Amino acid sequence: MAAQTEESDCAREQTKAEQDVDQVRQRAARDQQRLDSGAITSPKDLENLQHEITSLAKRQGNLEDVVLEIMERRESAQERVSELTERVSSVQSKIDSATERRTAAYQELDGEAAAVTKEREVVAGSVPADLLKLYEKLREQQGGVGAARLYQRRCEGCQLELNITEVNEVKAAARDAVLRCENCRRILVRTSESGL
Repeated sequence: MAAQTEESDCAREQTKAEQDVDQVRQRAARDQQRLDSGAITSPKDLENLQHEITSLAKRQGNLEDVVLEIMERRESAQERVSELTERVSSVQSKIDSATERRTAAYQELDGEAAAVTKEREVVAGSVPADLLKLYEKLREQQGGVGAARLYQRRCEGCQLELNITEVNEVKAAARDAVLRCENCRRILVRTSESGL
């Protein structure tokens, strides 16, 4: 935007400078025409007119130099606008591409979440109501994880190893007994890798 503003400012400046040159040129042409017509006979008036024509020629040269300088600045500003427009277009293209990938990823995640939710409903239907209630309560308290796998005598919820007394209690417990970690209070899930 700043580059576009600079370019439009230069365009206005150039137009004004070209108008100034045109006015000087027209006035010089009128004076030259008066001089060439022979209508002025007074030597003093002729001298003044010639002096004015010389002065206007010098003024025109100076104004034309200003116009050239402004044109150079404008050209530089136009190049900057073109460069920045290309960069903006490139960045916008990358943004559009990233947005498309993000949308596709969201759709994929939504699909996975729906599938997992259905699976959870099926599994939750086979879990006793009181155990499901305990799990939901623990999940809320423990930041979304209400049960943790017991792996190599270590609770994967709190990452602490069970002491020998706790290990013996777990070993002695019935296969369908609900056991909880003494440290984090999550439900312990026993597997063949529990190290018992």
